[in-house]
Amino acid sequence: MQAGKPILYSYFRSSCSWRVRIALALKGIDYETVPINLIKDGGQQLAIIEYLEETRPTPRLLPQDPKKRASVRMISDLIAGGIQPLQNLSVLKQVGEEFQLTWAQNAIISGFNALEQILQSTAGTYCVGDEVTMADLCLVPQVANAERFKVDCTPYPTISSINKRLLVLEAFQVTHPCRQPDTPTELRA
Repeated sequence: MQAGKPILYSYFRSSCSWRVRIALALKGIDYETVPINLIKDGGQQLAIIEYLEETRPTPRLLPQDPKKRASVRMISDLIAGGIQPLQNLSVLKQVGEEFQLTWAQNAIISGFNALEQILQSTAGTYCVGDEVTMADLCLVPQVANAERFKVDCTPYPTISSINKRLLVLEAFQVTHPCRQPDTPTELRA
């Protein structure tokens, strides 16, 4: 039994919200956005994406092959649990204003060093093979954060080329933070 449209409580710049928006767009799920002003990014987006995968299995965001599925989960966890939380506003406030940029850059660079090595063995067109997966939903918002924190991505050719291929896909374009209802006018596309 399905009730009305799902509601996504979202903040335009939230990496977590963006991941879920991409999943909803890829699966063709119409939803209502309720903008919220986040002080701290949420951490349940992977559980939401897995729920969507279980209840609406097409298109697949987790490969059928167990080894590839494990790779998708590993990459997703590395990004959503190991890199992105270190740039949350609540963490950056603890670091102090004068150290925020350096802190965020170091966290991203450390994570991207590990991620680049992993992707060199798992990537095809996208993070794991040639189909868009949950790992790709995690990658694009994280690369956007890297750009926001002025991280040089040239040492990460695999990350950069996958991100470039993903950004041309409609689901990634329509869910971009610059196209959300709560995006400030000066940041709109």
